Amino acid sequence: MSPALQILYGLSVLLGYYAVFRMSLSNLHMFQLNGYRADTQFGWIKKNFSKYIVNVLLIPVAILFAFVEGEVFPVLAATVVNVLYCAVLPSNRKTQAKKPLVWTPRVKRMTATALLEYAIFMGVSFYTLSTEKYLLAFGIVALNVALCPVLIVLANGFNQPMEKGINARYTREAKKMLSRCPDLDIIGITGSYGKTSVKFYLYTILRAWKDTLVTPESFNTPMGIVKTVRGDLNAMHRIFLCEMGAKWVGDIKELCDIVHPAHGIITALGEQHLESFKSVENIRKTKYELADALPENGRLYVNFDNEAIRKNPPKHKYITYGTTSDCDWYASDIVSTADGTQFTVHGPDGKQCRFATKMLGIHNVLNITAAIAAADGFGMPLEEMKMPVRRIEPVKHRMQIVEKNGVTIIDDAFNSNPAGCKAALETLGGMDGMKVLVTPGMVELGAKEEECNRTFGQQAAAVCDMVVLVGEKQTRPILQGLKDKNFPDEKIYITDEFLDGMQKVYSVSSEKKKIVLLENDLPDNY
Repeated sequence: MSPALQILYGLSVLLGYYAVFRMSLSNLHMFQLNGYRADTQFGWIKKNFSKYIVNVLLIPVAILFAFVEGEVFPVLAATVVNVLYCAVLPSNRKTQAKKPLVWTPRVKRMTATALLEYAIFMGVSFYTLSTEKYLLAFGIVALNVALCPVLIVLANGFNQPMEKGINARYTREAKKMLSRCPDLDIIGITGSYGKTSVKFYLYTILRAWKDTLVTPESFNTPMGIVKTVRGDLNAMHRIFLCEMGAKWVGDIKELCDIVHPAHGIITALGEQHLESFKSVENIRKTKYELADALPENGRLYVNFDNEAIRKNPPKHKYITYGTTSDCDWYASDIVSTADGTQFTVHGPDGKQCRFATKMLGIHNVLNITAAIAAADGFGMPLEEMKMPVRRIEPVKHRMQIVEKNGVTIIDDAFNSNPAGCKAALETLGGMDGMKVLVTPGMVELGAKEEECNRTFGQQAAAVCDMVVLVGEKQTRPILQGLKDKNFPDEKIYITDEFLDGMQKVYSVSSEKKKIVLLENDLPDNY
């Protein structure tokens, strides 16, 4: 091969590796969102196979080049293919991620291992340029591009022994720190939904009473909890509110083995994460791992408004809360206004107190009741809870009320479960104005996803004056549910972009004030 063609071919190979680099970042981002689980990542690739068609097609194209005579055509063809491939990369990437790739130490280590894999491919491909098999260089680049998603998972596999060692060391340190705090009361909080709200409501109440540590945001994984303990726990803390999340059987037990909670709250059992849990029974089993981990004298609070818990309560002795008088703790005389909600909480032994909150919706009253019951268990008098309850703020993206451009927005974007959607619609239905739902639907519900979304559409039809569906394919079951209830076609707007949907809402004229419910917000891997 002439020096000029060799240089051009070398530049073509570099261009191919640029494409590999760009695609690697995208795959790394998805792998992080998929919890660094190979099975989940491969399932995502299968669902989004259309993004990888070009990768696969590069293999037979590269093989064809190996049988073409001459030098000029293969070099030019390889260059053109790489240029075109780089050109289509932007179409497979979102302009702005809702949750960008976080460059954690684990991601940096994984990236270093992946770069080593790519360096091996690159070294072999450049070596072939100086041999009689120089056309194989492009074939090696094409193979690298095609295997790019697999190589990220493979890099994680290579790093597993090291990652396990690092995590084990951090976990031992966290356990040691907890053991040095014998007076620390630890309460685990889990549930299919509502756990983050209950956690922060309880924190708002208790921090006025005792020094309280809480896992921030939605830190509810082993390393999230370990990071909280190692970074924030000190000798002054008397209570630790530990949120516990799960997607697979055994996840809650793993968290309990780290923090050893003395008490627990189970907020609900529902059809969330059915895609990974596979069955409602597995969800129940996993959430009740918290109850199984508690000592015999540990207090366990369970939501008896949740039918799944009421019908199949845990074996550990429990304290019930809800909105019916047969519960140990219950809310009654609930009065909602534009300024918030007032309600009376009743407890054992005739305990009773009237509370006021700026929060809306019966489900928020229920969550606050759980927090009040747990705070009472820690010795805080009901009367001293009145002011903290009044100060409770909405958790971000969980029925958060926002006023924008003269429109009242109920931001419930974090929610993605049938019970939560129904409760949000009930709250919307109780407000005066033009009621608008903006939603992409629910995900991670496995085989029940279509049925649940169709039911969601039927429920929305009974409440809403207008519905904006974000994502034509994903929202088809919701659309069918709306049609089941003869919801007017002219009141339905379907778009692929959330911002376009909101612009449509703002543009619609109405004599009534618009109240917009943002229900669910699909993550970047959907």
